Amino acid sequence: MEHTKNGFPTVGPEYLKPTEFLDFDTPAVRAFALEAAAGAATDVDKAVKLYYAVRDRIRYDPYRINLERALYKASNLLAAGAGFCLPKAVLLAASARANGIPAGIGLADVVNHLCTERLRVIMGGKELFLHHGFAVLYLGGRWLKAAPAFNIELCDRFDVLPTEFDGTDHALFQEFDKQGRKHMQYMADHGMWSDFPFDRVVKDFRDYYPSTFYDEGEKARVLAGFSAPKRFEEERPLT
Repeated sequence: MEHTKNGFPTVGPEYLKPTEFLDFDTPAVRAFALEAAAGAATDVDKAVKLYYAVRDRIRYDPYRINLERALYKASNLLAAGAGFCLPKAVLLAASARANGIPAGIGLADVVNHLCTERLRVIMGGKELFLHHGFAVLYLGGRWLKAAPAFNIELCDRFDVLPTEFDGTDHALFQEFDKQGRKHMQYMADHGMWSDFPFDRVVKDFRDYYPSTFYDEGEKARVLAGFSAPKRFEEERPLT
């Protein structure tokens, strides 16, 4: 696995092949990727169609975070139909490669100022989201960052500006929401990988977060104390 800590890598075969996590060699991922990009004439057009397919067909759900290896595979996310930023980034990168577009995975630490009460509790009161994931796509001779995490329904309910992608510039979260409230603040960029760096993410999650964030049993115990709806987009963000 290649890791470029600063800047971007030279385009090579590592960014076009299937991997353990970017498993577009599985029938489900390949079918999704080819169907989502159908009718697009250029790589840019394909990438845009893929971005919106991943962003809006796969519901964002941070309560699905755990440390099981299979969770981070593109094929697993497709089967689940919902997930958080990391597997969604993996699915977008895998779908791009299935269409001949070089792609990798980027990670950054962010502060989400519109966190919900339940999510803040399982995070142990922490505001920093370690390893927010996004895809990095090679288009028009340059690498572009694209974060497909928040589906349009979630954005509308939370009054968050949806992250749009036109295939010519980066598509990262906005600093402010529709009401001018602070939304997302990028704190650290950890670079880009040719495959999902599972071991690093697991280690850092264990070191930083309480077990309620990633252990299914502990998480269920804490969430049982809330009367809030189970779907994340039906909650209300803290302001």
